[in-house]
Amino acid sequence: MSASHGLWATRESRMAVIIIEEPRRRKAGPPPGMALFSLGLRPFYLLAAALAATLIPLWLLLITGWLRLEPALPALIWHGHEMIFGFAAAVIVGFLFTAVGNWTGQAMPRGKPLAALALLWLAARVAMLSGPHGLAAVLDLAFLPLAALAIAPALWRARQRRNYFLPLMLLLLTAANALVHAAVAGWLAVSPPLGLHLAVALVTMLETVIAGRIVPGFTASGGRALVWRDARVESAALALTGGALLAWALDASAVLCAALALPAALAQIVRCQGWRPQASLGKPLLWSLHLAHAWILVALLLLAASPWWPAAHSAVLHVLTVGAMAGLILAMITRTALGHTGRMLRVDWLEATAYGALVLAVLARVLPVLLWPAAYISGLWLAALVWSFAFLLYLWRYGPILCRHRLDRA
Repeated sequence: MSASHGLWATRESRMAVIIIEEPRRRKAGPPPGMALFSLGLRPFYLLAAALAATLIPLWLLLITGWLRLEPALPALIWHGHEMIFGFAAAVIVGFLFTAVGNWTGQAMPRGKPLAALALLWLAARVAMLSGPHGLAAVLDLAFLPLAALAIAPALWRARQRRNYFLPLMLLLLTAANALVHAAVAGWLAVSPPLGLHLAVALVTMLETVIAGRIVPGFTASGGRALVWRDARVESAALALTGGALLAWALDASAVLCAALALPAALAQIVRCQGWRPQASLGKPLLWSLHLAHAWILVALLLLAASPWWPAAHSAVLHVLTVGAMAGLILAMITRTALGHTGRMLRVDWLEATAYGALVLAVLARVLPVLLWPAAYISGLWLAALVWSFAFLLYLWRYGPILCRHRLDRA
């Protein structure tokens, strides 16, 4: 491999890193208002974790008849919708508000504007649970465009061209969300899962792009490993993965999905091997990232096997959502919460237990579909319990942290 494409220490590789670690410590001063709304990640990480802890058990109680509620969408669609446009969207916005402020040096929403946006998100979740659909759709569809409007000027003023895609991604997610609402309302003759699957594909692409920019750097520093990123492999992996996910989201034939997914999986394997995942062993803040991203590879391999193994196609959705999406979210809301509250990037048994519980959740959700259909209902309940347990652990430890000012009081 040539020097211009290989070692992490090259100029090209350094330029590819996204810095999201703890900002430099500033001189201690008086606390600048209410801590919860002093930084974008604080309210949205807490809200997302609280939704995650309650969402899946609540959905199971709804579909089994133990709880009588009428969500704004059919129960199955409501469950998928809230996983993406409630849970994941809150984390994405909290992350971007914090990261874009760091990258650009521009002011991001905080104080009353941040509280208002968090209240809008919360109102949308309540409306999505209780209806009516029209009000729920209006509240729900307003959130991501307002977030895009908050970050786009900062990126433009800082001329951060390589990150211009981020507000566009939020608008594309809004379009996918609108597709769900329009399909349920009967305004478009399409299936509601189309919008959900397109959103999952978009979120997965955002995950794999961001992971490629941060995981190698974290591993090089925290794992003390010589990692590499090859620009050609990077481009090929992202393009092929995007094509395979689009085909899956559009419900293309199994043969076409497999033809796109197999080369995508192989390119991702080469790409991720350069990140030196073996250096993350024994370091939960690292292995949680590597393992969560690896579920994208698993999903691609399942998609590649789907012409000969139809159950594999059915498992792809939850490998991408419970495995990759939730896994990367839990790993990142741990790491960034520590860094941006002035704490050491150090975790113990609690975080490792939460990461492990999420791995058990995806296995309990997917293995019955693949290998043991008779255990499907039992797997569903087990997945729900350990999923909720993982996010309750997060709330227990990080709730107080996110509600207090930085340790240096800056």
